[in-house]
Amino acid sequence: MAVHPKIAAVTDRIRARSEKSRATYLDRMARAAAEGPRRSHLTCGNQAHAYAASGTDKEALASGRVPNLGIVTAYNDMLSAHQPFEKYPDIIRAAARATGATAQVAGGVPAMCDGVTQGQTGMELSLFSRDVIALAAGVALSHNVFDAAVYLGVCDKIVPGLVIAAATFGYIPGVFLPAGPMTSGLPNDEKAKVRQQFATGEVGRDALMAAEMASYHGPGTCTFYGTANSNQMLMEFMGLHLPGASFVNPGTPLRDALTVAGTERALEITALGNDYRPVSDILDEKAFVNGMVGLMATGGSTNLVIHLPAMARAAGVVLDLQDFSDISEAVPLMAKVYPNGLADVNHFHAAGGLGYMIGELLDAGLLHDDVKTVAGDGLTRYAQEPQLKEGRVAYVPGAGKTLNDKILRPASDPFDPHGGLTQLNGNLGTAVIKTSAVKAERHIIEAPARVFHSQEAVKEAFKAGAFTEDTVVVVRFQGPRANGMPELHALTPTLAVLQDRGLRVALVTDGRMSGASGKVPAAIHLCPEAADGGMIGRIQDGDIIRLDATTGTLEVKGVDLAKRDHATADLSGNGNGVGRELFEVFRSNVGLAATGAGVVV
Repeated sequence: MAVHPKIAAVTDRIRARSEKSRATYLDRMARAAAEGPRRSHLTCGNQAHAYAASGTDKEALASGRVPNLGIVTAYNDMLSAHQPFEKYPDIIRAAARATGATAQVAGGVPAMCDGVTQGQTGMELSLFSRDVIALAAGVALSHNVFDAAVYLGVCDKIVPGLVIAAATFGYIPGVFLPAGPMTSGLPNDEKAKVRQQFATGEVGRDALMAAEMASYHGPGTCTFYGTANSNQMLMEFMGLHLPGASFVNPGTPLRDALTVAGTERALEITALGNDYRPVSDILDEKAFVNGMVGLMATGGSTNLVIHLPAMARAAGVVLDLQDFSDISEAVPLMAKVYPNGLADVNHFHAAGGLGYMIGELLDAGLLHDDVKTVAGDGLTRYAQEPQLKEGRVAYVPGAGKTLNDKILRPASDPFDPHGGLTQLNGNLGTAVIKTSAVKAERHIIEAPARVFHSQEAVKEAFKAGAFTEDTVVVVRFQGPRANGMPELHALTPTLAVLQDRGLRVALVTDGRMSGASGKVPAAIHLCPEAADGGMIGRIQDGDIIRLDATTGTLEVKGVDLAKRDHATADLSGNGNGVGRELFEVFRSNVGLAATGAGVVV
């Protein structure tokens, strides 16, 4: 099937835009690869330090004739999604030894949980943790004793940070090994209902806690389709996972077998073998286009609109918001997974999951098949399904049809012909909106503005009964330069209550919303941000704002904003407490949200 003209056009545009940066990157990777296995450049003393605690692996390591695999892990047992990684190094080392190779934990990277920090001060460190993760992984791999790496990470900033590092060390192969989602608990819509009841005082904290604990109840990724699970989808669409690896539950025989298979594959594709597949060859323009297609087809997290450009830049590829918007126009929404629907990722996986979706998108010409992946050449193999046969992973053809068309539909009969992400432009700047979870009658909102400088102020106004008419809630000074661009997910129950009361409401902000946010229209990532002189800083209470997702416009009507003074905000408190002091260098040097809000790339 020929590639869809719009997909081809976006790919060509990215390739042209990236020509110089990509050539510079590939030249750098080629020169590093030409130096051969990294350990050959270390002195005997260097190597002795690296192998001193390796026990029975010392002889194999010292010989330098078999691959040595570096494990970069985001393990901690406070995050449900990362707790399963505790046992992965033992599984990986055993699998490596079984092939005559070796594996070492190269280093750990931090992994914070946005679910823990939502609405808390710690959320102001969250976005920047992506860059810290990239830096920490860089330190781990800088010892130059590894022929390939496996990356253990799942959640919001962890995978993007690890991809940035993997691209930076792109002359060595890398395989991402996921942990999988927790089993299904309290349905997400029931949890959301309790949150709204708590916001209105209908239930107390004991009922809220019981609902939350019943939803987030065991090891594995949270089961809604937020940023963490969007990351897992992305790694499969971009060829950095083994096919079908994303949504297999932790603690199952198939999960362990996929970890073994991923280890074996990482060892097969080093420069010491016959199928050298460095990350730099996998992460090309087509891979990133495939990732964006997957994001639209699944209705994935808006956080990836920030992370994908940052990941791409690490590989010399330059993405912009128009690329996302154009791909969204061409790619149908094929999945309904919470917050876009009632199902969770386990239901999605059971209905056919990513394998079915990739097969459908390939048949429709909406994906590039001619790509390199860790599994081999071509994305077609990702339409296969992994099964457990005699204790090992074996691939069989996918079902070829959806097993539940209320959750997953063919590309020819989608839930929506539009991928659900739209770029917004107007006299306020540039923003994005995710419409896949928003009812069509709410894609256009025109109402007076109410301006706030924090989400806490919005909630206080709500408790005081201040919202009695249609309103566009403006929350500014929430961008990366102001306070690290925390997610404003804590506003979702409040705004949803207003909407359920019959008001037409929307959010406009230079901040982020969670990948779990849903039914309230939200223009987010507004650039330039208020702290950088953006026009959002000139909005006043009562200004009429029109948000139109059908035409891609966001504007204040009837006002010459340039003639107004810019609002000021006391941001001095944003620089201290809960570690914020340590991140001043990030706030001072961060790029625009539209280009990835990067510090290290």
